[in-house]
Amino acid sequence: MSKIRVVVVDDSALVRSLLTEIINRQPDMQCVGAAADPYAAREMIRNLNPDVITLDVEMPRMDGIDFLAKLMRLRPMPVVMVSTLTERGAEVTLRALELGAVDFVAKPKIGIADGLQQLAQEITEKIRVAAKAQVHKVQPAAPASSAVAAPTSTATGIGRLSTEKIIFIGASTGGTEATRELLSALPADAPAVVITQHMPAGFTRSYAARLNNLCRIAVKEAQDGERILPGHAYIAPGGQHLSVERYGANYIARVQVGEPVNRHMPSVEVLFRSAARVVGPNAIGVMLTGMGADGAKAMREMRDAGAYCVAQDEATCVVFGMPREAIAAGAVHEVLPLPKIAPHLIEYLHRTAGPSLNRV
Repeated sequence: MSKIRVVVVDDSALVRSLLTEIINRQPDMQCVGAAADPYAAREMIRNLNPDVITLDVEMPRMDGIDFLAKLMRLRPMPVVMVSTLTERGAEVTLRALELGAVDFVAKPKIGIADGLQQLAQEITEKIRVAAKAQVHKVQPAAPASSAVAAPTSTATGIGRLSTEKIIFIGASTGGTEATRELLSALPADAPAVVITQHMPAGFTRSYAARLNNLCRIAVKEAQDGERILPGHAYIAPGGQHLSVERYGANYIARVQVGEPVNRHMPSVEVLFRSAARVVGPNAIGVMLTGMGADGAKAMREMRDAGAYCVAQDEATCVVFGMPREAIAAGAVHEVLPLPKIAPHLIEYLHRTAGPSLNRV
């Protein structure tokens, strides 16, 4: 079996050396080149034909984002971004995912040597996932003003549907952009949406703010104890589990630090299990692109409790792991291409709303 060929692009000689060492320790991968800037990287990519590149965000001569935009336009390939865990780093990383990067690793601001060694498993796992990922040419998100104003058939109002309905979304690798595409297609009066996207602490607030500017519904990072309201989407904060509870006539968000579930915190399993237990037949489950099986068993629990469940199809996934596992678990009613999920959910809501609501 051939090894995964990796090119490391980083302006720090220390980081290049550390990443090269981490990669070469793995029996199934090899660092075939390390470049100090995008111009050197361009030649390496042309000559060495790597399977994956790791790319620093901030570099001299040409920053990582400009290089990534050119790369994904001219020679789309799997890219894992390496970004500093800062607010600006989070915003730039989200831009990189929008441009087509498969995933990212948040490197520490201080203690780089020890920090990267501690991240060795995460780095190499993400390289493995990237090597198998389907890289699509990504259409950049529309500016917020046009996204809100653009009249599309998908965004037709839903009307006074039951406020009991809640859409639950689980996603991992490739999910930031898949979730963005789904949410931006929902009308302002959509049911509440609750989302667990595998993402580290420090990134979800910027992610929620970005989505809020692009969507008709209001998008925010979930806060413990807040009411879950129609026309709003709530994203699990990085490093904390999100679930829902019933409080009188209302649903509320429960945000808690706990043990990782399926090695993740936040975990889709935690969110979907609460959907099955608390929301039952009023829940709608959506499993988007991602590696692994997080949430598959709990999605089956949702279906058994009467929820309606949809999975993204393989052709439009960056990684088909989580949807595949949900399908294998017998949890899914429909498997759909990403662009068809939002229109299908809206049609389903109209179809199941009952005659009094359909007259609105």
